[in-house]
Amino acid sequence: MTAPVTTDFALYKDFSSWERETATMSLANSLSCALESSMKMWQPPSGKMFEELRESRLGAALDYSWLDFGSLSSDERSLSSDSRTPSPFAGASATSSNPSPSVPETYSRKVFVGGLPPDIDQDEIKEHFIRFGPLSVDWPHKAQSKAYFPPKGYAFLLFRDEVSVHRLVKSCLTDEGKLYMFVSSVTQTNKKVQIRPWKLSDSDYIMDHTQPIDPRKTIFIGGVPRPLKACELADIFNSRYGNVCYAGIDCDPELKYPKGAGRVTFSSRVSFMSAVSCRFLQVTYGDIDKKVEVKPYVLDDQICDECHGIHSAGRYAPYFCGNIHCLRYYCEHCWAAVHSAPGTQNHRCFIKENGDRPRAINFFPAQPRCTLP
Repeated sequence: MTAPVTTDFALYKDFSSWERETATMSLANSLSCALESSMKMWQPPSGKMFEELRESRLGAALDYSWLDFGSLSSDERSLSSDSRTPSPFAGASATSSNPSPSVPETYSRKVFVGGLPPDIDQDEIKEHFIRFGPLSVDWPHKAQSKAYFPPKGYAFLLFRDEVSVHRLVKSCLTDEGKLYMFVSSVTQTNKKVQIRPWKLSDSDYIMDHTQPIDPRKTIFIGGVPRPLKACELADIFNSRYGNVCYAGIDCDPELKYPKGAGRVTFSSRVSFMSAVSCRFLQVTYGDIDKKVEVKPYVLDDQICDECHGIHSAGRYAPYFCGNIHCLRYYCEHCWAAVHSAPGTQNHRCFIKENGDRPRAINFFPAQPRCTLP
């Protein structure tokens, strides 16, 4: 003999609160899956007949309105809903900044905020922007200075999830192509501050698709203004030297935010040599007027151009001569031999450090050994 249904409810009432909530969500999911499966398998002859049948029979048979969803928290109700109806964007608020390969990233998780009230502290900044998602607040030399207020009136918002940046951008006001919000402090109310997100698509720009990108015709630019886009960097050097085919902005690998450096590749060796020989270039961008340093871009996978690896056992050449008359890679033996000649002692020797940054070093060549035949 089958036990009456009321017995199940009696046992249900004896459960603990957590057990009741777990059983409630489990049963709701099971009933929802059954409903979805039956609707997929059954093809009604007409929409009207289907609606009548669903209201009269399916609706009555699968009515679980008696379940007390009101006792569940908002997070548990959301969990129940998400588990019953999976969404392609369900992982958008997960800890990963790009949880789904089908949803490409658009922004860096690091956002610049400028024009902040002078008396606003990091907790007040975080409190204002936490509505868009979990974040931390940072500014240059914060750890070393132990300052509690942004010393120069700007800070960086480091969001945990990229989707938070989308929410922030949608809430901003636009004025002459720039994004703004109103932030209040103890002494100032509704101060207009600038929000400057970084689009990942602005990190690279191909100016001439017909030309190959030759790394040996590439320069490294240090001190690039952070707001400068790759296309704008290409325009600056193309107007000065011509024949630019590619420009790129060096970005932090984790947050994908500009590091203040860039690269420009030329299709002409003459343009490349002209840019390398200038060493410095004054760049004006908006209200920023800054001198940037230009160096040859040093590769770490080049064989010695002098001995072709004979004197280095095939190892890559660690030194690059930045002099306009050389611009070649050398192993230690060949650098010493070539730069022992009169007039070559002052040639600048570059090595690669910190990822892509070239550094000039003082190389004191030893006297080359002479071997008798």
